[in-house]
Parts: sequence; structure tokens; C-alpha cells
Amino acid sequence: MSLKFIDTSLPGVVLIEVDEYRDPRGIFKETYHRLKYAEGGIDRVFVQDNHSHSRKGTLRGLHYQLVHPQGKLVSVIRGEMFDVAVDIRLGSPTFGKWAGFSLSEGNRRQAFIPEGFAHGFYVLSETADVYYKCTDFYHPGDDYGIFWSDPAIGIDWPATEPLLSEKDRRFPVLDDIREDRLPVYFP
Repeated sequence: MSLKFIDTSLPGVVLIEVDEYRDPRGIFKETYHRLKYAEGGIDRVFVQDNHSHSRKGTLRGLHYQLVHPQGKLVSVIRGEMFDVAVDIRLGSPTFGKWAGFSLSEGNRRQAFIPEGFAHGFYVLSETADVYYKCTDFYHPGDDYGIFWSDPAIGIDWPATEPLLSEKDRRFPVLDDIREDRLPVYFP
């Protein structure tokens, strides 16, 4: 199996195209191989796997962690979503910039979102099963977020009235977050 690593407009945020093998029985694809991903520049140790199932119109995010930042390798097992990364690292040349891309069971793409970026997604299909690997464990007290439609960031979401959790609905805009509550850029 071969992989194709595609840089995005945000350095460090990478799309990965995964080959799959098809025959009359179905499909097989290798969704992670540490050595192959390291050759592509993603040399992380993943310690936790998560699965979310969401219905059409759901928007999750924009989430980030500060003390225990999580890099994420995101895949869609079933369905389709619009996935977004926002650079929120103080001092970064791309601070406040975003990149968005479609991830689906059909396009065989994954996204790697490094530590220091906020992450969110919007479900385009009737339902979506999202599977993601994380570089650190989830710590409930280290859970932060940015309001999904922050006008200063200007994400071009394919939604106007998404289904949001109460927590996500209350997140502040990026300009209202204290600097000590944001990650710092290290070149």
C-alpha cells in the first residue's frame, strides 16, 4: 500500500491519500503504519483512538487543548464531512488562518491536524462515523474552544444553522481569548 502526503495552506496540516485494495470480497486499506507516516513527516506516537457518530448538520468544534495538546489523525469511516483546522499558535505566521477539506469514505483521505491547532467538522451526509487517533490523552480540564463562526477567522462552512452542543455554542471568538489560554508557536 502506498500513501500520498499533500501539504495544505497551513504548514503541518497534511492530507493523506490512502490506497485501498478492492476485490469481490470488499476492500482493505491500511489506515496507519508508523514507519510510513514518519517517512511522510508525521512522526508522532498516537496514544488514544476516538470514534464519533453524528447526524447530518452536526458541527463539532472548534476544539483545542492547551496543557495536553492533541495532534489528530482524522478519518471518515462512513459518510462525508467538511473538516477544518485553524492555526491558533501565538506568533505563528499563519495565526488565525484556516484550511478546510472534504473527508469521506469515498475519497480515502485522512487529515493530520498537529498540536496547537483548533479542529472542527461539519457532517454533510445523513450520518458520519469519524475515527481519529490522538497524540495525547483527553483531559477534561484542558478542553478549550473557539466559536465556530468567528467572523475574524471567516471559515467558509457549508452551513448556516448547524446542530451544536451547548458547550460549542458558548465558545468565545479568538480575539476574546486571553493569550495565556492559547498555544505558542515554536518554529
